[in-house]
Amino acid sequence: MTFSHHVAVITSDEQALIVASDLAEDFKRDSALRDRERRLPLPELDVFSRSGLWGISVPKEYGGAGVSNVTLAKVIALIAQADGSLGQIPQNHFYALEVLRVNGSEEQKKRLYAEVLAGQRFGNALAELGTKTAHDRVTRLTREGDGYRINGRKFYATGAIYAQRIPTSVVDEHGVQQLAFVPRNSKGLTVIDDWSGFGQRTTGSGSVVFEDVFVAAEDVIPFQSAFERPTPVGPLAQILHAAIDTGIARAAYEDALHFVRTKTRPWIDATHEKATEDPLTIKSFGHLSIRLHAAEALLERAGEYLDKAQADTQAATVAAASIAVAEARAISTEISLAAGSTLFELAGSQATLIEHGLDRHWRNARVHTLHDPVRWKYHAVGNYYLNDENPPLRGTI
Repeated sequence: MTFSHHVAVITSDEQALIVASDLAEDFKRDSALRDRERRLPLPELDVFSRSGLWGISVPKEYGGAGVSNVTLAKVIALIAQADGSLGQIPQNHFYALEVLRVNGSEEQKKRLYAEVLAGQRFGNALAELGTKTAHDRVTRLTREGDGYRINGRKFYATGAIYAQRIPTSVVDEHGVQQLAFVPRNSKGLTVIDDWSGFGQRTTGSGSVVFEDVFVAAEDVIPFQSAFERPTPVGPLAQILHAAIDTGIARAAYEDALHFVRTKTRPWIDATHEKATEDPLTIKSFGHLSIRLHAAEALLERAGEYLDKAQADTQAATVAAASIAVAEARAISTEISLAAGSTLFELAGSQATLIEHGLDRHWRNARVHTLHDPVRWKYHAVGNYYLNDENPPLRGTI
């Protein structure tokens, strides 16, 4: 696999945040248009990849920046603030890199990390329809010579349509889940652009079909074992989701401020005149501001706990990280929905909201926050503090 364009090398947390901020400014420009027309962000993803941001979690010993999870979450939040779909597309890429970090062999790490630093994007093919529970998998991995064959069908495969490799959860002959890093151009692999969500419209979260797809043995990594012992894989997956919601919330909040300051009275100078003296509107922004700042603070705190769990991985540190991330995930769900709803409340029936694509914030939040039930986050947090019960080891907590 090769990547035809020059890819920048990011070497520090500070550089990652500067690059993300600059990209976010560019991505924001046509975000509403891409959403309205469901225009897949292929040029934007090319720029995103060449920026070097997709390699920032690669450990320093393998040539990456090895940024903190505080920085990784902020990067995703910045991109999601500019475009909720663009913020979500790399979520499973970073998730797969964490599985590689905790379960991959030295040879696999060197080779796959090098691909990422060269600009390769990893998608995902994890979820399946029709299984008994959301965690069950029936896509089969069968031995053939010096490799394997994969047969099955996946859905909600965010990023697969844009990826050079598609990490795929498969069940081997012993009933154990593995993660196969399947090349996108493999014979028998079909990516179907059948995602029809009314929000997060350009994530490319469609279906992937595997019909006797060959995968080399060296591209298969243990997956199930990442949840049979304490690892940071679950909270890493979830902090990225919290970052996406936090970014969407910030975008909705900023657009709500702008709407009230300018759309209702376009002649005002927002720096010299009050946008409104309506006490209910002022109260709404006070309420939103407090919760948004709390969500951003909890996201940063969750990143710090996750950094500790990666540096010193044991049951206690992983549990603490999972709970800190669950807290951030719970409040980011609430504020992203609330900020989007407030835009509707303040705009009323004005067509301006739809014309400028401001409705996309609520739609994006509503779709993304359904990724996994937030009610179980509250249960896990309560059980942890009340009963000293560690949360389960899985990708949803």
